[in-house]
Amino acid sequence: MCGSEGGRGGGVGVCGHGSDGSVGETAKIERPEVGSGVVADVGGSALLAAAPGHLGEYLGTTATRMSAGDAIYVGFADHFIPQDQWANAKTALQENGIAALSAFYAEAPDSALKGALPDINAVFSGARMRDILAAAENSTAPFAARAAKAIGRNSPLAMAVALDMIRNLRATKATVADALVQEYRYTARAIEFGDFAEGIRAAIIDKDKNPKWKHTLGAVPQEMVD
Repeated sequence: MCGSEGGRGGGVGVCGHGSDGSVGETAKIERPEVGSGVVADVGGSALLAAAPGHLGEYLGTTATRMSAGDAIYVGFADHFIPQDQWANAKTALQENGIAALSAFYAEAPDSALKGALPDINAVFSGARMRDILAAAENSTAPFAARAAKAIGRNSPLAMAVALDMIRNLRATKATVADALVQEYRYTARAIEFGDFAEGIRAAIIDKDKNPKWKHTLGAVPQEMVD
């Protein structure tokens, strides 16, 4: 069982791959790594690649936060259990195993991402991040302005790598194991060649939230991404 309560970290990088992930109404799930100069890890890129339409690109490059309904629709969770039932559900799980949880499953809240999918697909089908940013800036969809702002804030190199990684994994129907290999290849190089050190400086050490990325959005060398 995987659960997320009250917006606290729920270890989604690990439990997102389980068979019976459950979320409550205050769940907040995101893959924020590109804001620190890295990419979704612990197989998270495989979950993004398997998301409907171009939601993987959207979530993986903008670090948009998912609600409980969104997480279930996207594939980061499986079931909805109202939080006033969590204590009983945990007891039932401990005493009777995973099958006992089915008695607590309820109808999931609506997913805003599901309704926005056609517009998200239109914006995030672009070949490169600069194309996606241009489409977001020209879109009148409610999510577009927030997406453009996030793209302007996050690491250009990390977003470019995330974009290619998610699409490669989707095209090859890759496994979590395949995703882990790609993620490791990037993460192992992220401090020496990427933006990770600067992302951590800006977010955690100096806390100025003003990272100086190595590249601008339209000038990330494709050979470096490759």
